[in-house]
Amino acid sequence: MSRHILLTTADGHTCDAYLATPNGETRGALVVVQEIFGVNGHIRDVCDRLADQGWTAIAPALQDRIKPGTELDYDEAGIATGREMVEQLGWDGPMLDIAAAAEAVSPGKKVGVTGFCWGGSVTFLSACRVPAVGAAVGWYGRHIPQFVDTDSPQCPVMMHFGMDDPLIPADNREAVAAAFPDITLHQYEGAGHGFNCDRRPDYREQASRLAWERSLAFFAEHL
Repeated sequence: MSRHILLTTADGHTCDAYLATPNGETRGALVVVQEIFGVNGHIRDVCDRLADQGWTAIAPALQDRIKPGTELDYDEAGIATGREMVEQLGWDGPMLDIAAAAEAVSPGKKVGVTGFCWGGSVTFLSACRVPAVGAAVGWYGRHIPQFVDTDSPQCPVMMHFGMDDPLIPADNREAVAAAFPDITLHQYEGAGHGFNCDRRPDYREQASRLAWERSLAFFAEHL
């Protein structure tokens, strides 16, 4: 079952969130962090798939702080607009939004966070800065190296990277592994950026399936 709800954050901001709940008893709660393209069909599908696996999943619309209801296409114009929006958004607002989403679905308890692309970096940062986060799984987040001198995860973290990702070269991935040796880091041969999204040309079914299985097992272990 799915629906949209409104969240109010600690700084008084109100944002939309997509909430998917399992039919039976929940295994726990997961916050799903969007790409730069908004809480679109792909992100809603991720929430629905997690609910099918028994998890309560919520995706706060982080770009509501800039333009409510944002959904962008996977094309050059969408990429340009999305990048401009998240640069304007910064990192502090998303942390407040994730904290509000966690409190909405699991008040006073730990939640998991998983996110994609820009959301993969947001996911990592939430593991460092949001106390409610008990486990985090980030997918192809390219901004993580900028936090190596300022932040450190406070919970178990897993990261997924494509080995053929032009946005995240090997030295980027190696910097993450060296700075945070406790992170579980998986790399996928033949996979590029966005390999989990079946709405993008970079989708790789085998890598996506394996990363998905690893992610579910990780959350089951740590939450």
